[in-house]
Amino acid sequence: MSVIANERTLNYRPGSAAVATLVGLAAVTLSSVASAAPCPTNLPNPIYGAGGSAVTATLGAVATALAGLPENERVTLFYWDPGACKGYEAFVEKDTGSGLATAPAYFKYWDAAGNLTQCEPSGAEELSFAHMGNTPALCPAKRPLPAGFGRFSAPIQTVNIITHAASQYDSISAEAFYHVYGFGPGAAGHSVAPWTVPEAVFARATNSFVHQMLAAAFKVPATAFKVPASNLPSTNPQTVQGVFAWGSSNDPSQSLGYVSGSAADQGADDGQIKTLAVQYFDQTCGYLPDSSRTRKDKLNVRNGQYALFTPGQFYAKVDGAGAVANAQVKKLVHWFDGSLAAPGGLDIVKIIIQSGDVPLCAMHANRPDGDLNPIVSYAPTNPCNGYFESIATGSTSLAACTADSQCKTAAGEKCRYGFCELY
Repeated sequence: MSVIANERTLNYRPGSAAVATLVGLAAVTLSSVASAAPCPTNLPNPIYGAGGSAVTATLGAVATALAGLPENERVTLFYWDPGACKGYEAFVEKDTGSGLATAPAYFKYWDAAGNLTQCEPSGAEELSFAHMGNTPALCPAKRPLPAGFGRFSAPIQTVNIITHAASQYDSISAEAFYHVYGFGPGAAGHSVAPWTVPEAVFARATNSFVHQMLAAAFKVPATAFKVPASNLPSTNPQTVQGVFAWGSSNDPSQSLGYVSGSAADQGADDGQIKTLAVQYFDQTCGYLPDSSRTRKDKLNVRNGQYALFTPGQFYAKVDGAGAVANAQVKKLVHWFDGSLAAPGGLDIVKIIIQSGDVPLCAMHANRPDGDLNPIVSYAPTNPCNGYFESIATGSTSLAACTADSQCKTAAGEKCRYGFCELY
């Protein structure tokens, strides 16, 4: 249902806990960068990448697994996540020799125990890939993919609109989002209850994937979001903390923000926030990413009913045949898309699912051109619906199997990822 409601007056306190939390988080981040030790140069098979923070949790989980492999197979993943567009532009500008490249300010890397370390680059590290949830067309600079570079589909990412876990509201319409962020919370003639308090509403910087995605989705110019300057956290987890902090000290229903799906899932697991169902333009009801709040099956994403999804994108230099030129990055890309078995028996598809993203093998619909391009029916060559549901939710209606003979072969079922799939 639409949540555009009658205007009501709410009191707010400018010195909010949310703002204080964000200031504290920013100070911690800046301090850790300034005092970070130099990045190590003795770790095996290093890969340096840059891009948005929406994929950091997923990359970190994969990096942890790769760091635990036997030494002769081990891979070390370093990642700089200043924002999708900034990371992408730093990568392509450096390799095109334009002189416009921004040098990475830090790198994050993970050990086999999952410990994250932030280190200071020496300047000698060469970025070999970028990752964005969007294509360059949504970036402020609209820097096209230069010759000699390729784009490769990565797992599906969602953008989730969030509020405090204790909010009495469960959905938001596209029109409501447009009025809250396009005109400002509580703006005369455009007020949408309960999101009428400026300090309770959070946005992101214009170079972030989640911001560019929602700007395009809800037709609000990316540079025209009307929120206080203090309410622009630099990462998805900081947005979760801001929304939670405001709602914990004030009316929880007033809190509003948007983050990557993986960050939203983590915040929900921690009891801090919840995702609002989205009633997109021309839809008659709101859809959660999942079939319910208690079953994280991403069913409405996989079927294309939840509007705010898109395939992530890896960017890398390519050879004359269009394949990824860097051998280590080529492996990484194909581990993610499932076309190459990961070393050491690692289950990268499982790691992706557990991190909150959706591998393409579990999708029934897709936007193959990325961004908000038209949704089309999608049939992966090696579907993993049963496996996805079993990992994401703990159960599935599909029968377990070890061979095609255990499935209803007359109906075309085959055993894939340990479950009988329809084709």
